[in-house]
Amino acid sequence: MDSLDSKIIDILRHDGRIPNARIARIVGVSEGTVRRRLRQLVEGNYISIVALINLEKMGLVAEGLIGVQVDPDKIDEVANELAELEQISWVSVTTGSYDIFCWAALPSSEELGKFLRSEVGTIKGVRSTETFVNLATKKRGFGVSL
Repeated sequence: MDSLDSKIIDILRHDGRIPNARIARIVGVSEGTVRRRLRQLVEGNYISIVALINLEKMGLVAEGLIGVQVDPDKIDEVANELAELEQISWVSVTTGSYDIFCWAALPSSEELGKFLRSEVGTIKGVRSTETFVNLATKKRGFGVSL
């Protein structure tokens, strides 16, 4: 990956639907070069092109960051099970007081509570959870600037 790839990625971070021809004009290369670089970035698993949904407009108004404490020998298994739940958008194995953090979004706080009790809390190896309910979103996006 070089500076051209970084520039292409940065442009896509701001507008994932921008045409290759426009990217080419911005970075000063041919459209074919952009197309080839994008293909290599995707095939090499450097990037994925995805849609970032507006959770509130989709009716998912109850969001929470869930800290999960897990039996030490079950961390990877629990993380994989959490990752399979459609209500959870990301899962991270961490250090510190919690073994795993994940982000969940549901239609209501009642449904979030039910989800925590009936889905997350019943996974074998989960010892305890603490949920930090989202009050306001100030930034939502993917990645960092390169």
